[in-house]
Amino acid sequence: MPDFDIDFCYERRGEVIEYVIRKYGADHVAQIVTFGTMAARAAIRDVGRAMGISYATVDSVAKQVPMELGITIDKALQRSAEFRALYQSGGEIRELIEMAQKVEGMPRHASTHAAGVVITRDPVSAYVPLARNDESIVTQFPMGTIEELGLLKMDFLGLRTLTVIDSATRMIRKDDPDFSIDNIDLADETVYSMLSEGYTQGVFQFESAGMRGVLTGLKPVGIEDLFAVISLYRPGPMDSIPAYIDNRHHPERVRYRTPLLKPILDVTYGCMVYQEQVMEIFRELAGYSYGRADIVRRAMSKKKHDVMEKERGAFLEGALQHGVSREAATAIFNDMSSFASYAFNKSHAAAYAFVAYQTAWLKCHYPCEFMAALLTSILDSSAKVAEYIAECGRIQIAVLPPHVNESLESFTVTSDADQKKIRFGMLAIRNLGRGLIREIINEREENGPFLSFYSFCKRMQGKDFNKRAVESLIKCGALDQLGANRRQMLEVLPGILDGLEDSRRKNLEGQIGFFELSEELASEDEIPLPDLPELEHEELMRMEKETTGLYLSGHPMAAYVALSEKLGSARSIDLTQEGQSVYTDNARVRLLGIVTAVRKKITKSDSMMAFLTVEDMYGGIEVLVFPKTWTDYGHLLQEGSIVLLHGRLSLREEEDAKLVCELVEPCPNANADKPGISPSGDGKPKKKRGLFLRFPAAGTPEQRKAEQLLAIFPGGVPLLYYFADGGGYQKPESNIKSVDINAPLLRELKRLLGEENAVYNE
Repeated sequence: MPDFDIDFCYERRGEVIEYVIRKYGADHVAQIVTFGTMAARAAIRDVGRAMGISYATVDSVAKQVPMELGITIDKALQRSAEFRALYQSGGEIRELIEMAQKVEGMPRHASTHAAGVVITRDPVSAYVPLARNDESIVTQFPMGTIEELGLLKMDFLGLRTLTVIDSATRMIRKDDPDFSIDNIDLADETVYSMLSEGYTQGVFQFESAGMRGVLTGLKPVGIEDLFAVISLYRPGPMDSIPAYIDNRHHPERVRYRTPLLKPILDVTYGCMVYQEQVMEIFRELAGYSYGRADIVRRAMSKKKHDVMEKERGAFLEGALQHGVSREAATAIFNDMSSFASYAFNKSHAAAYAFVAYQTAWLKCHYPCEFMAALLTSILDSSAKVAEYIAECGRIQIAVLPPHVNESLESFTVTSDADQKKIRFGMLAIRNLGRGLIREIINEREENGPFLSFYSFCKRMQGKDFNKRAVESLIKCGALDQLGANRRQMLEVLPGILDGLEDSRRKNLEGQIGFFELSEELASEDEIPLPDLPELEHEELMRMEKETTGLYLSGHPMAAYVALSEKLGSARSIDLTQEGQSVYTDNARVRLLGIVTAVRKKITKSDSMMAFLTVEDMYGGIEVLVFPKTWTDYGHLLQEGSIVLLHGRLSLREEEDAKLVCELVEPCPNANADKPGISPSGDGKPKKKRGLFLRFPAAGTPEQRKAEQLLAIFPGGVPLLYYFADGGGYQKPESNIKSVDINAPLLRELKRLLGEENAVYNE
C-alpha cells in the first residue's frame, strides 16, 4: 500500500486528487467512474418526459412511490394503495408505469465517483480502459470491477471541516502557543451538555434538525454515544433510533434473543449498530473465522443475496451447535441481512464522531475562533453566512462590520475591552477581488491607516481600484469611519474619481505645473463634502444586503425572533435543508418573514400570480402565490412587508424547497392580537372586513396626518385603529368611522405608516 503523508487540511476534494497525482504520477492515478441507474421515481419521471405527459401528471404519479431505500416499482405497487389505484386506472398512467418498469435499474448516466481513486504500480491504462469526464481521467470500469481485478482503490474525502479546525487552531495559538487540538478532553461534560441541548449549528454531522432531535432525545454522555448516533442516523438503521434511545435511558428493558449476544451488543444497548458486531455474531454464535466472517459481512454490505443465502445454512448449523435455537438463529440471521446493507463499520463512525467532537469542543470553549473559521469556510454561501451570524448572535458574539483599516480577507477574531469579537472579512464583499483586498491590506500596513475617504481613493488609485469596488465598500459600511456618511461618499465619488484620473493623466503628459502640484499635495486629503444627512436605516440595510448578501447593521427580522417562536413559525433553514428537514412534502407550516423580492407573472388564464422571496433571520425561501391567493392578499405582499404566511411545503426532487402560500396575515404585534384576524372556532384564522391602521400611540402626528387623508375618502368600509402602547383595538373617536378604499389612499397610508401598519381586508 502506498505511504501517505498528507499532514495538512484540504477544503476541496480536487485538491486532494491533485496531491495524489503529484505524488504518484498522472499515469498511475485515475478516478473511478460510477453509473447512475434509473431508480423507481427517476424512471417514471424520465419515461413521462419522453412520452410527452405533463409534468404535473408525472409528478403526482412519482410522488406516490414511497420514499424508501431500495424501493422498486413492483414493491411500490404492493405497498402503496394510491400508487396501485393509479396503475389500475389504466390508460396513459398504466402505460407510463409499465414502461418505467422496463427501464428501471438501467444505467442512466456516467459520472465520477464521489471519492474513489485507483492507484496502480504500472500506468493505469495497462490494467483498465480509461475515459475523460470533463477534465478528469476516469476508468471505464465501475468500482466493483476495479475491486474484482485486485487493484488498489482508495476513497479520498476533501473535508471543509478539517480546514475549519485547522484555521481555528491557528487563531487560538496566537494567545495560547501550546494549544493542540489533539490534547482536548474527550469526556468534557460541558460539550456533551451543549450537544444534548441541541446547540449544534456549525458542528460537523450534527447540524440538521433531525440530528438535533436525536441528540436532545439521547442526551449523549460519552464519545461512544456519538459513534452510535452517526452510524444510526442513516436510511435503514434510522428505524432503530427510538429503540436505541429507549434502551439507553432504560437498560433494564434490553432483551437479547440469546445470552451470547449480550457481550457483543451490550455497548449499543441491544441494538446492532456496526458491521464489526455482525462479524462478531458470526464468530461467537456460529464459529466462523475472522476471514470468513468478513467475507459474509462484505456480501451483506454489497447486497449479494446469493452469497448470503448460501451462508444461511452454515450459520444456522453453527448456531445450533453453540446452543442457540433454530428460531432464534433464523431471526438473528434475518436481522443481520436487513441491517448489514446499511451499516457503518465502527472505525468509520469513530473517525466522523471524533471530528464532530472536535468541532463541538471548539465551539464550546473557543466560540469566537471557531465561528470565525466557520464563517470564512462558507463565504460563497450567503445563506450559510447569515445562518452562522445568527448563531453568533445567539451565543452573544458580536460580528463587527467590515472596515478597510481592520478587516483581513477572512473573518478574524479581535479583542475590544477584553471581549472577543469577530470582524467581517472583505472577501465576503461583492465586486472585491483578492488582488484589491491584498493591496488595501499592504497599503495600510506600509503607510498607516486610511484617515479620510479622499485619502483612501488617492492612495489606492492605480491599483485594482475601480468604481464598482469602491461603491461596494461604501454600501457595506467598510468606509464608515473615514469622516463621511454613506450618502456623502456616494455623492462625491464620481467627482473624486474623475479628478484623480484627470490628475494622473496630466502627470503622465507632463502638463502639471509646479504651483498646481504644490496646491494639490497640500490638499490631497481634503475635499469639501456636501451637507447631506445619512440615508434611512432601511436603505442602509438594503445596500448591505446588496453588497454582502447580509444585513450588517441590524436584520429587519431581529426584533421578531421572540414573536416568531411564540407564533410557532418555522425557520427557513429547516424548510430548505435538502434531505435534512424535519418537514415532509405537503406539510402545513407558517413562516414569519420579510418579503425581499416580488416577481409577478400572468398565467395562461390571464390571471396574476407571484413568486416571492421571503426571508427570516436564518435565510430565505421561494414562495408561490397563486392567482386566488394573490387577489385576496396581494396588497400585503409588497417588498419590505413583514408578514405571517400560512401554506404548504413543496419538496420536489432536484428542485429547491418552495412554500405554496394559502393565507397571509400582516405581522402581528408581539403583545397584541393579530390585526385584522379573529379566531373562528375551528382554529383557522378568519378575516375581518375593514381597514386596520396601527399607530405607536393615540394622538401621534402620524394619526393626525392619516385622518386628514381619510377625511377625503368617506365610504362604507369599517375603520379600526390599533395603538401599540397598550391601547388595543378601538373605533376612531373622530367623525370618520368608515372610508372608501382605493389604490391612492392605500398607497399613501402605507407610505406614511409602513406596509405592515395599514391593512385592508376585503
